Amino acid sequence: MMELKAFVNNPYQENTYILYTKTGDCAIVDPGMYNATEENAVVNFIKQNNLKPVLLLNTHCHIDHVLGNKFVFDVFGLKPQFNKGELPLLHAVPSYAPQQGFNYQLSPEPETFLPESGQIFLGDEALQLLFTPGHSPAHLCFYSKADAFVIGGDALFRGSIGRTDLPGGNHSQLLESIRTKLFTLPDEVEVYPGHGPHTTIGFEKVHNPFFAH
Repeated sequence: MMELKAFVNNPYQENTYILYTKTGDCAIVDPGMYNATEENAVVNFIKQNNLKPVLLLNTHCHIDHVLGNKFVFDVFGLKPQFNKGELPLLHAVPSYAPQQGFNYQLSPEPETFLPESGQIFLGDEALQLLFTPGHSPAHLCFYSKADAFVIGGDALFRGSIGRTDLPGGNHSQLLESIRTKLFTLPDEVEVYPGHGPHTTIGFEKVHNPFFAH
């Protein structure tokens, strides 16, 4: 069984998640920590629960989801893992970070890239990789079938979807990704998005205005 803790970070109000197992292994997903207060909150939670960070995962590489990558590397020695198609986005961050007023600490590059499908393991627990491009070129979601939740990044939100007007975005592709990769999951699956409150697959299939019947 995996448990999940959310932190809201940086001016974009991005959701950073810690996934952890009963053995204490944990994954840090989309670290958006930008200041010492946000960094300390994450570190303190890990220490207080005797967790051992073993994975740093990015659903995609927009600035608000990678701001804490360098911090996680410095503190825990973890390099990020994401799909290789997101690398151009990561490389673009230093050029636009100053325009958005961010002091961006350069993220390390992955030693291991994640494929478009298959699974990764946190201890004995499996996360299935769901390839959901559209908000970004090679966006991934992380699905725990056993615990009926999905880390959705910026693909699907409560009552909305990810914006597609950024470089590499594609509106019709995102809708197709959601239909074929997320809406095929069981209705009770909880969706933990990159911004805003969590929701369920069943709720979004019925109520999301982008998929009105």
